[in-house]
Amino acid sequence: MKFKVGDQVRVTAGKDKGKTGLISRVVVRTDRVVVTGMNTFTKHVKPTMGRAGERVVLERPLPTASIAIINEKGEVDRIKMSVAKDGSKTRLFAKTGAVVPTPKQEVAKK
Repeated sequence: MKFKVGDQVRVTAGKDKGKTGLISRVVVRTDRVVVTGMNTFTKHVKPTMGRAGERVVLERPLPTASIAIINEKGEVDRIKMSVAKDGSKTRLFAKTGAVVPTPKQEVAKK
């Protein structure tokens, strides 16, 4: 998968189209990503065993076709892969050709 946790992306389709956020989780098996604050829904939790009922706001995964990475100029871009002779892979921005910076793992994992 070309996207990693911590990449800054813009949503290109759906109810949150045009908003930007950070990837908090990558689901490789289904080719989807969870973007912080995007594609949210409200789950109603019943009161149980002395615990009060509540409404919890959760995020659903987005397909990778519905997001685009943001490059160093703040523009929407695509990612291409460059393979060196030793077999190591490098992520590059398609428009500028610059190396995609490795994202910091600041996002809390669930």
